[in-house]
Amino acid sequence: MMKYSGVTLGRVEAVWNKLGGEEGVDRFLRNELTVVEVVRRWREQDGIIRFTLPPTDGTTGQQWIERLAGKKIQIGGYAKSMLLSDDFKPTNGIITEIAVIKGMLFEDSERITKNIRTMAESKKLTKPNAEVACLIREMFTDAEIEEMGLRWIVAMHEPIKDSDGDPAFLGARRGDDGPWLRACYGRPGPQWYRDSGFVFAVVQD
Repeated sequence: MMKYSGVTLGRVEAVWNKLGGEEGVDRFLRNELTVVEVVRRWREQDGIIRFTLPPTDGTTGQQWIERLAGKKIQIGGYAKSMLLSDDFKPTNGIITEIAVIKGMLFEDSERITKNIRTMAESKKLTKPNAEVACLIREMFTDAEIEEMGLRWIVAMHEPIKDSDGDPAFLGARRGDDGPWLRACYGRPGPQWYRDSGFVFAVVQD
């Protein structure tokens, strides 16, 4: 294969195909097609995803229901009851650095809340405010969550009782029927899915 200054025919062919073949290349040369650099808003290392949330703005649970619904994000009934609970306490002006521990780091039988919290403590991570689940759901599309290798992103906040009186966590879920904010069972024993991610706050020095 011919090679010149690091350029190979294979690489040229890959670019050609990426642009959509001859028609795409012609459009690109006529400035009718623009190449945009995709900037990923999160990073991953050793099975832990990290990103920084935008500052909180005091949005109440009722306001989150309206805010997310306005963006075509569905909210489960139990999640709504949690947002309306007195235990959902919004903050203002807080910027949280997030660490998401991927479920793949645990064996299936070991992927329970108690063990997940133990790992978080060993990494000096702490419980987030429940509102981070809303911020995460608003910030990331289902396509981005899928790119992370996840179906669920569960905020491991202090559990809030849902309308049945059960302790629960708020979580962002991607699904075939669009984006959701849902409630997830908050007791220490049940086993989580492998494609779940568990949200903690990074302790600031």
